[in-house]
Amino acid sequence: MSSLKNKTVSGLIWSLSDLFAKQGIQFIVQIILARLLLPEDFGIIGMITVFIAISNSIINSGFSQALIREKNPTQEDYSTVFYYNLAVSILLYIILYSSAGFISNFFREPQLVSIIRVISLVIIINSFGLIQRTMLEKQIDFKTLTKVSFISSVLTGIIAVLFAFLGFGVWALVFQMLAMQFFIALFLMLNNRWLPSLVFSFDSFKRLFGFGWKLLVSGLLAQLYQNLYYLIIGRFFSATELGYYTNARRLKDMPSVAITSAIQKVSYPVLSSINDENVRLKSGFKKIIKNSIFITFPIMLGLSAIAEPLITFLFGNNWIPSIPYFQILCLAGMLYPLHAINLNILQVKGRSDLFLKLEIIKKIMGLTSIVIVLFLNLGIIGLLWALVINSYLGYLINSYYSAKLLDYNVIEQIKDISKMFVSSIFMAIVVYVIGLSIDFNSFITLLIQIPFGIIVYILLSKIFKIEELNTMKEIIKPYIRKIKRN
Repeated sequence: MSSLKNKTVSGLIWSLSDLFAKQGIQFIVQIILARLLLPEDFGIIGMITVFIAISNSIINSGFSQALIREKNPTQEDYSTVFYYNLAVSILLYIILYSSAGFISNFFREPQLVSIIRVISLVIIINSFGLIQRTMLEKQIDFKTLTKVSFISSVLTGIIAVLFAFLGFGVWALVFQMLAMQFFIALFLMLNNRWLPSLVFSFDSFKRLFGFGWKLLVSGLLAQLYQNLYYLIIGRFFSATELGYYTNARRLKDMPSVAITSAIQKVSYPVLSSINDENVRLKSGFKKIIKNSIFITFPIMLGLSAIAEPLITFLFGNNWIPSIPYFQILCLAGMLYPLHAINLNILQVKGRSDLFLKLEIIKKIMGLTSIVIVLFLNLGIIGLLWALVINSYLGYLINSYYSAKLLDYNVIEQIKDISKMFVSSIFMAIVVYVIGLSIDFNSFITLLIQIPFGIIVYILLSKIFKIEELNTMKEIIKPYIRKIKRN
């Protein structure tokens, strides 16, 4: 048990380090690019995002999860999936290359033809690193993934900023995406040193695809829905407004998606290793939920509270219209870890059928809300509030089956996180009021708001006796000692 706990904590620390190192570098690059480029440049890239995301989802096809879930996958299994990934990526590139003119006409943006035909190469490049990444995740070797992400992010950032400074405009963002996938795939291959065998097993394909196809459909629905706003805003509004949304979403994704991805990557292989022991599984599941929420809730609500000085300080006055977008998106993003962890249990238990069923229900619900917003002409703000409502309803739906599988119902989950929710809301209100009460520049305002928010949340955690505060102390202590020794 202690070995599993240590592996989980170590994996989580390195996974978080991976995401924050990668996101941290990309964040710095984003700040520089936002000051060198126009909002409409980000909007043009936002128009293509949905097609790249869907293509990557098709290539993976749930095979990564299937391989991680396999007790002892063979070289034949890995090779089969590699060749499938490569073949599908080439086919998808041809489809996108041929469809570039149609997509350009849909968005009424002539530049998209050449951009799509170049940027779609990331799909083929990405396919070369998928197996290496899956193998490292299965081994819970997030230390290697952290190094790969960090070095790739630094090199990519230098290239993107250089091209933006030289006046390449939107092409700086295109080269950024291409370079990022190229360096990640290259360094994964150099570090993992795995090569496919000259074999394609139809038995392996059938077995893995039998589990993965439902995750493929679920992933496609999720990617289409998550990126649907790029399509809608790009089609019915301007490239500039899409740029505001794109940058606000990227800023929101830094903490919410980073934390969720780290927890999801680590929790899935760890929980999969004890999927036959329901008592241990439920205990581990509860701990993961409570510890992730202890971090996520205050960060997301705190960011919403400091949105105005934060965006003004980071990106400048050109991006002020994106402030309300960012605030609303933070409210939706605070529940992402709960979504991911509850869905992880369905995969751990091999219930990809339920996973697919839930995704279909949520997407129908989400599409209905979008149609209502567009029909009532409520604008982008209305679309974003629909996203928040769907996020909360989606959590209730996701937790329904995990409650049945683990005997851990929604009421019990809400009770476990209620103190953290109340503490985070109170902290955010205090921080927001402080921002309204003082009249300094954005940098000084942030220097006052952020430390004050941290202190208030820690004090409330002690008052409410939130045990996750002690857990965080125990996790951080060894690393603080190590730093002191050095």
